[in-house]
Amino acid sequence: MTETRSDEAEATVRAFLTALEARDLDAARGMVAPGFAMRFPGAAPMTEFAALMDWAKGRYRRIGKTIEAVEGFARGGAQVVYVRGTLAGEWPDGAPFDGIRFIDRFEVVDGRIIDQQVWNDLAEMRPATGDTETRPRTGDAEMRPRTGDPEVRARA
Repeated sequence: MTETRSDEAEATVRAFLTALEARDLDAARGMVAPGFAMRFPGAAPMTEFAALMDWAKGRYRRIGKTIEAVEGFARGGAQVVYVRGTLAGEWPDGAPFDGIRFIDRFEVVDGRIIDQQVWNDLAEMRPATGDTETRPRTGDAEMRPRTGDPEVRARA
């Protein structure tokens, strides 16, 4: 069976996220098109991975994504890919976090990513002070999708 353009775009997005998590910025650069932009909550659009790494330093020490679903479709001349799941990692002070939900939206043209938009609850889970004893360590269970729902399982 031949892969569809949506399947190819989804594979590109997964490879891109894997490269970013591993901090393999050269590999990630090879998957983006000229003019690529990243849009994260609370930040101006970024076009360079060095700017992303610098911006992230004050937000977390390390971060990883558990992907729960990937959905793609064609829109105009682009393939649009949504990725959703949860984040886990360490705050700058080393305290762990997990279960924080995220959604990323990508546009892929000719096999290369032209745009990434990110939505997540990281700021909602981060305390206003450096007090790690009162810091929420996991996402609110009510905010997570109910994986027992037949509708959620069908989309995953």
